[in-house]
Amino acid sequence: MENIETSGFAALGITGVLLKATENAGMTEPKPIQQQSIPAQIEGRDILGIAQTGSGKTAAFSLPILSKIIGLGDKRKGKTARALILAPTRELAVQIEETIRTLSKGSHVSTALILGGVSRLSQIKKMQPGVDVLIATPGRLTDLVRENCVDLSDTRWLVLDEADRMLDMGFINDVKRIAKATRKDRQTALFSATMPQEIASLATSLLRDPVRVEVAPQGTAAAEITQVVHPVVTKEKKRVLSGMLTDPSMASVIVFTRTKHGADAVTRNLERDGFVVAAIHGNKSQNARQRALNGFKDGSVRILVATDIAARGIDVVGISHVVNYDLPDEPESYVHRIGRTGRNGASGAAITLYDPGAENAKLKAVERVIRMKLPMKDAPAAMGPVPVGPSTERAESSSDRSDHRNRSKSGQRPGQKAGQKFGQRSGGERREGRSEAIWTNDGAGRDNQSAPQNKKPFRRKSRGGGSRAA
Repeated sequence: MENIETSGFAALGITGVLLKATENAGMTEPKPIQQQSIPAQIEGRDILGIAQTGSGKTAAFSLPILSKIIGLGDKRKGKTARALILAPTRELAVQIEETIRTLSKGSHVSTALILGGVSRLSQIKKMQPGVDVLIATPGRLTDLVRENCVDLSDTRWLVLDEADRMLDMGFINDVKRIAKATRKDRQTALFSATMPQEIASLATSLLRDPVRVEVAPQGTAAAEITQVVHPVVTKEKKRVLSGMLTDPSMASVIVFTRTKHGADAVTRNLERDGFVVAAIHGNKSQNARQRALNGFKDGSVRILVATDIAARGIDVVGISHVVNYDLPDEPESYVHRIGRTGRNGASGAAITLYDPGAENAKLKAVERVIRMKLPMKDAPAAMGPVPVGPSTERAESSSDRSDHRNRSKSGQRPGQKAGQKFGQRSGGERREGRSEAIWTNDGAGRDNQSAPQNKKPFRRKSRGGGSRAA
């Protein structure tokens, strides 16, 4: 018998249809985080992974789970999910599902998405027969589990992706309750770019003797990214940004702003100057956000203006530049912003417009996180003429203008219910002024008096809850 030495993902234990799909996706050589974490997960070990954004985490946790699920066959229980992957943002959840679909092509693996901003009924219907892999944002999943539309009691694999971002967004209590609802003998993986004390405590409570995988120092950015800071007073930033964007080398650009209002203002100014641009932030519907992202991916939109909600949920090939129009409130977000470029070994550039009089403390905080002093240079002059004739097919911008025209005299936005405050979601990921509940997976109903067939899977105990940010 000839002794054939295996290599690539096969050497890590990935075989059969999964190996073929991985190779067809162009993944032949495992990245460091994949090399370190895939064998341990196949052995059944919990994982605590610390890695910079764009390091290949999705495949690192997906491939071992898919390998085990393929071996289980295609018999599923209604409303259940064999594996659950929690993500902090809708965009990241969509991205993870796309990757899993690619990696599992040719197999029986079924997936479902549960996230805010889209139809609940379609998500409930998708879960009726049960699925293999459920990718969800914590807020909407919390709602559907409470309503007995999703059963996590049979979930044997749990992944928390971008755990530090879930902490920033206020999801940690939801995450703890969701984890408690899964099988006690589950296998858990927690991935995070940074490890603040709260995440370290969460990891201790959820993971059993985990294998720690750290492929880059916390808070570091990819070496392929060129970083520079341009001192610009706030009132001049719009002019400087438009001038910079006349440079043809800035072929695919994400502009990050600190607030949703700021994102809309920057978008309007760039449109006025003739640029093809779309915006993506928390006040946009999920469909609008997806249209903007799709336009950016296919190249019909050159510039995407975003808040930090998109910093970890955009995986687009060939982003040439990231521009920090404002420095973020959370310095760790800087790393995730600029990580949208320079992915998978490609080169990229990160440009920060910095107001010395207003953002000095934020710049110093960023430099502490990334452990380096950012080079400072004067902003460049305009490279050429501003494009003439903005596109009339920009769905995102035309939608914004239509929304503005269609507001009622009372100031109510389209789709806003009477008495509902703007920005308050009726069924999205986060709710305000609503009491929280403690869940247990002991099969008891609220009063323990209902018939067995009517028992709810979670007991709820009301507890005073503060406001929950959207």
